[in-house]
Amino acid sequence: MNLRDLRYIISVAELGHFGRAAEACHVSQPTLSGQILKLEEELGVAVFERVGKRVRPTPVGEQIIAHARRSVGAASDIVATARASRDPLAGAIRLGVIPTVAPYLMPYVLPAAAAAMPRAPLMLVEDLTGRLLPPLAAGDLDAAIIATDPDNDRFEEIILYEEPFYLVMPANHRLAAQRSVDISQIDVAELLLLTDGHCLRDQALELCGQTRPGEGTADVRAASLETLLQLTAAHYGLTLAPSLAAFGMREDGRLVTRPIVGGRASRVVRLVYRRDMPRERALTALADVIRVSLRDDTRPSHGLIIGETDDPGRNNQLARPEPARL
Repeated sequence: MNLRDLRYIISVAELGHFGRAAEACHVSQPTLSGQILKLEEELGVAVFERVGKRVRPTPVGEQIIAHARRSVGAASDIVATARASRDPLAGAIRLGVIPTVAPYLMPYVLPAAAAAMPRAPLMLVEDLTGRLLPPLAAGDLDAAIIATDPDNDRFEEIILYEEPFYLVMPANHRLAAQRSVDISQIDVAELLLLTDGHCLRDQALELCGQTRPGEGTADVRAASLETLLQLTAAHYGLTLAPSLAAFGMREDGRLVTRPIVGGRASRVVRLVYRRDMPRERALTALADVIRVSLRDDTRPSHGLIIGETDDPGRNNQLARPEPARL
């Protein structure tokens, strides 16, 4: 048994497929399958069982994989501890970021982090929360930026900022004339949602007092917020956008954003990492960089028509602000 084999079974457990796991581990499928078979023979138990075309851990396999994640994470921590003792701010930071944050936050953070932490370049992995936390626990990621409580006592968190939601609608929508929209005015049947697994989908439903889409809700399960915005511009429905996304929307005059009142229309974005993470100082420094780079002028303070303002002299000047420089 070695760490390589443990990484193989972790990858298969996360991806549910030998071929995709082999690709992720940069080996051939016969090599990965053969090593896992040898491990199972050594342990005397089956770690996985096939269900149709997919693979899932056996009951004892679940326990073995949990131990494997801890072992791989501990091995990564040994290397990180040695490196941190030399210079905690030296070495790449493997950072996971959820898709509804990455394209709107990272353009500000990357140049600021490069300037403030030149010896700790960021290596980004964009994925859903549920697919970021397992590699974070296993030590394959150093930290992750997510917008939900990880609800796991193995993780520490640093609150980065609270981000309000905005209702996004076509410019000629019946609610567009208002300066703000009460949550009770939102017709859930018009709401366009991201696909399952996106925390923004769950947050949108929770804000509207539902745990699942209601009857008549637009049958859209987009993989990206950009798709929802384009569908909204095409008068297919309404959607919710975090303030950074709303402020960075393309300025073509088709969409209107309005702040939402009457409920907790916001989300908390946080940096999470494993307890006893040896590079905690580097992550604290990164959190400081994020807060500084995300100045108040990167967030809209009121509703706006994309491409227009109340002042004709300033029309088409609501451009995305330049990333902050430290």
